[in-house]
Amino acid sequence: MTREILHRTDNGVSWITLNRPEAMNAVTREQRERVIALLGEADADPAVRAVVITATGKGFCAGADLRGAPAAGDRVAGDVARMIRLGAQRLISAVLDCEKPVIAAVNGTAAGLGAHLAFACDLVVAAEPTRFIEVFVRRGLVPDGGGAYLLPRLVGPQKAKELMFFGDAVPAAEAERLGLVNKVVPAEELEETVRAWAERLAQGPTRALALTKRLVNASLDGDRESALAAEAAAQEINMTTADANEGVAAFVERRTPKYTGR
Repeated sequence: MTREILHRTDNGVSWITLNRPEAMNAVTREQRERVIALLGEADADPAVRAVVITATGKGFCAGADLRGAPAAGDRVAGDVARMIRLGAQRLISAVLDCEKPVIAAVNGTAAGLGAHLAFACDLVVAAEPTRFIEVFVRRGLVPDGGGAYLLPRLVGPQKAKELMFFGDAVPAAEAERLGLVNKVVPAEELEETVRAWAERLAQGPTRALALTKRLVNASLDGDRESALAAEAAAQEINMTTADANEGVAAFVERRTPKYTGR
């Protein structure tokens, strides 16, 4: 698994790299569990202050590798729902729930679960050759891996239905225009661009970023009163951190703050 999922930590950034280029990085069960574990480790490690998910080869992720799944005749009631709930949905939830900011460095085609893995990240930087494909309809399937939850929140219900009903490939530039991608860069500049963003996040007020992520994600599902109450509570919690005190002190003293992630 150390070969199929590469991992390193540099300057406070945990780099998680899918490494099955011969399979366009279709995710196996073992890879999925490793990525989930690494996201959990990033959460628990104060030395990790940002996460990058990327891949090797020409594709970011072709979706889930379904080899080894039960054949139609061997399934029992609930098998598919269990597989989705314990598999793809756990992976997407691990990204959404990670308290450290997560950047997707999309180096090539992201299809099905691979697209949803990118869309679950807090920021998405894509290389110019990238295409995003809601491939499920091409196989006669319903989108899974949180797709029907993520896409309407990013592009609105009508556009989400268009992407999911037709399954057409969306080039990186169009994905940026739609709001699926934050930034598109030439392929040779992808790692450098993502590294700059990730290290900038890693130098930021880590707990404030975690609380901000939680507020934004929750705001899409709740009412205004709940969102404002959560905002006030988050600021109350945040003001007990060393970084918040440093930020205020630096403002008063007219100097650049030095955040430690605590």
